[in-house]
Amino acid sequence: MIDPILSARFRRISMMTLIAVYLVILAGGIVRASGAGMGCPDWPKCFGQLIPPTSESQLLQLLPDYHQIYAERGYADTSFNAVKTWTEYVNRLIGATTGILVFLTLLASRHYRRTDPVVFNVSLAVFLLIGFQAWLGARVVANHLNPWIITTHMLMAFAIVILLIYAIARSQQETLASLDTRRLPAAFKTVLQVAIGMSLLQIAMGTQIRQAMDPLIFQQMVHGDGGDRTLWRESFPFIFYIHRSFSSLILFTNLWLVWKIYKNIRSDSLMFRFGLVLAGLVVTAILSGVSLDRLGFPAVVQPVHLLMANLIFGTQLFLFLVYRYATAKAPGTMANA
Repeated sequence: MIDPILSARFRRISMMTLIAVYLVILAGGIVRASGAGMGCPDWPKCFGQLIPPTSESQLLQLLPDYHQIYAERGYADTSFNAVKTWTEYVNRLIGATTGILVFLTLLASRHYRRTDPVVFNVSLAVFLLIGFQAWLGARVVANHLNPWIITTHMLMAFAIVILLIYAIARSQQETLASLDTRRLPAAFKTVLQVAIGMSLLQIAMGTQIRQAMDPLIFQQMVHGDGGDRTLWRESFPFIFYIHRSFSSLILFTNLWLVWKIYKNIRSDSLMFRFGLVLAGLVVTAILSGVSLDRLGFPAVVQPVHLLMANLIFGTQLFLFLVYRYATAKAPGTMANA
């Protein structure tokens, strides 16, 4: 059994890391929705600087021929835009901070190597994936915002979230095992698994819709002509309408889960609180989706919708792990969960 102080330390650091990863997802969504992906046309520096300039006049003092320099590198028509540059730069800063936190999480997990090496191994996997994620970030810039590389970049963040949540829950499995879930119906676990699968399917469909939007966003970003955003939906594949209708099933499935938690779990329980969080996230995701559909896909709503989808899945996964550890019959069962 690991020292409770060391366990608490790992929980705090890994939770901070998880929050940072979600911030990376939000920042990446903002960058993508605002067309700021090429705000810094080089990597890891930005316009050749560790800290980018705040105005084009300042950049011209540093690089008087920056248009020609970046045109020769394959970035034709590169023009400095302070908002886009700093949006992308802040995104990179958040990513760098996340990398440091991931390393600290790995250090904190070393105490589990004897008691539960899986926690350490998962933390190590997250550390390695963060390195790969940084490389992908460089490829995004080098390949001029290739949609498939951007999507892979997002999916890697999604995988990191999954591993972090598992590491956090597993490291606290003895505490989670003390939760009383006996009053929950037998179908709860199955419905929760179905809800997780539905969320994955919905995110996959959303990714395809997002790829359909990329040419329109790119046209608006480069040429200032993306057309009327309220008409963008006409260019979307049929899967958009499936995605929109499928949200109703997701809403009712998750509300069923929340209702069962509300009726059968003590209000001071961790599971009860996360059940309420799930309800709030699902409702917010639905409202943001309606806003995208009815208000012409406003750029400010797109990253919120993406973040909500990821938070819903993360909350569902954590609830599943909580339920799994709470229903474990013996310590041996928990250790193998």
